[in-house]
Amino acid sequence: MTGPRLGRVGSGITLGHTGAMTGRAELERRARAHGVAVAYHNWRGRQVEVPDETLAAVLGALGGYEPPAPCDPSSRAPATARAPFPSRRSWGFAVQLYSVRSRASWGHGDLRDLADLAAWSGGELGADFVLVNPLHAAEPRPPVSPSPYLPMSRRQISPLYLRIEDIPEYQGLSAGDRARVEALAAPLRAASASAALIDRDAVWGAKLAALELIRAVPLTGGRRAELDAFLARDGRAVGDWAAWCAIAEVHGPDWRSWPAGLADPGSAEVAGLRERLADRIGFHAWLQWLTAEQFAAAQRAARRAGMSIGVITDLAVGAHPGGADAWARQDVIVPGISVGAPPDEFNQLGQNWTLPPWHPGRLAAQAGRPLADLIAACVRDAGGLRVDHVMGLARLWWIPAGMAPDQGTYVRYDHELMGGMLAAEAARAGALAIGEDLGTVEPWLRTFLAERRVLGMSMLWFERRADGSPRRPGGWRRGCLATVGTHDLPPTAAFLAGEQVTIRAELGLLTRTEAEERAAARAELDGWLAMLGGEGLLPGPGQPSAAEFTTALYAFLARTPAVLVSVSLADAAGERRPQNMPGTVDEYPNWRIPLGDADSKPLLLEDLPAHEGVRAVAAAVNAGLRR
Repeated sequence: MTGPRLGRVGSGITLGHTGAMTGRAELERRARAHGVAVAYHNWRGRQVEVPDETLAAVLGALGGYEPPAPCDPSSRAPATARAPFPSRRSWGFAVQLYSVRSRASWGHGDLRDLADLAAWSGGELGADFVLVNPLHAAEPRPPVSPSPYLPMSRRQISPLYLRIEDIPEYQGLSAGDRARVEALAAPLRAASASAALIDRDAVWGAKLAALELIRAVPLTGGRRAELDAFLARDGRAVGDWAAWCAIAEVHGPDWRSWPAGLADPGSAEVAGLRERLADRIGFHAWLQWLTAEQFAAAQRAARRAGMSIGVITDLAVGAHPGGADAWARQDVIVPGISVGAPPDEFNQLGQNWTLPPWHPGRLAAQAGRPLADLIAACVRDAGGLRVDHVMGLARLWWIPAGMAPDQGTYVRYDHELMGGMLAAEAARAGALAIGEDLGTVEPWLRTFLAERRVLGMSMLWFERRADGSPRRPGGWRRGCLATVGTHDLPPTAAFLAGEQVTIRAELGLLTRTEAEERAAARAELDGWLAMLGGEGLLPGPGQPSAAEFTTALYAFLARTPAVLVSVSLADAAGERRPQNMPGTVDEYPNWRIPLGDADSKPLLLEDLPAHEGVRAVAAAVNAGLRR
């Protein structure tokens, strides 16, 4: 039952105890007309009625638009668009790139580290791809948000990932300026060899200072022509991003707090600032050119190493509500709403990702071009694209401002349009499309995406039969990227020790008693140990070591029909600390943990070739794929 119904401005309905039934019926009628769910089934299979307050707030945010008539078919993606399908069964590492550091990187993994990881894993281990976290652009000046899933822009790459010494103009620095750059780099390189958390503010502050020096080096004629070609190809999007950055350096990185005249990117005030800040705008556009160059170089290194896929990038669900994308695309962004997820087994309080959604009607009215342009930018020079929470192509969990994550509801989108755009842009770029479809998914959506050759994701911990027991290898689907876990779950070594319960209990993230959670976790672990033992993947009876358990799990994945197998580098290294704990902000150091070994000692890129666990997992997966 819901509590007292409260009126909400903009909903067009006033609710109270009197006439509540009439008010609810009208809310439901309007909600269904606009694709807003009035009830849903939770992760336990129980139907939950959406509160009146939620429906009223969501309808108010949608406004009085009428769902648009079908747009001109010629402006939509071809109905027959199909993304490329992998040419062979293969595997690759999944990494949080910022955490994978080398002796040369500045305390933060960079695009040269990505190139070197791809070259080594492809050339020596037989890996076919490297799947990275979103590399989306963050704030133009410190402080920098740690989450790669809360960017300022999804269309641009963060210059945090630049390898300063690989910029051609670095060679033109004077001896004095080179010494200054080296002084900036030295303490950060030293930090890479320590167990300290990743300090993005220190890294970006140092790189900014170095980049200011490098920009003073004149471009050659050939380099100037390359920059001009880059700006001609994507000038408007880069220009909007660079303008937002330049204004943010003056007024802060949230356009909602800027002077009123700057809220509209097309205003006369903004036009005047574009002229006065032309040098800073040019600086930020130049940074995007450099990052695009180094990203393309990483993909070339991957292909030279024999990878048929190479780098698979990750597209976050949305961007910061005060960031550049939200500023430049106010025509499709919905204010006052955040997207997230309802409660599930591992996140029992639900999730609020603090990302504003796109308006389904306005997006459809533009024939989905904002989405198509975004995907095209993300797959350029990439071997594939993982779309986080791909269910958002069909529906998103909207949470009105001021409400808890479990007080949201689903809002539908034109899945034919959105899915068609994803497949068409992937096909145009010759890149794989992978949809992260974990959690609560309508079965028809997986069929719809599979018909367009958009691969799904199958995570081992979620793969169960109807009775709750682990699904045998032959029961897995083929058209997917198979994984053991994700960045939102603790590594495999932590699961073996039950630490996934311990850490959530300490952070207050459980909705059952700790004893109940431990009993459920033990039962799940026992089920997997029995499955692995029955497959002959464990060395003998009794509890395996963490390394044995991890190797067995990935060998199991290789026995499934899954066309791609994703190996978490953190799992293979023996790391126990999760990168992210959903539901926390400052309570846990999310997205700041450097790659470590079983003892949480720093593990650098140069250490990987000699790491027994990494080689054992790679060998087990290779052997399984050859079966």
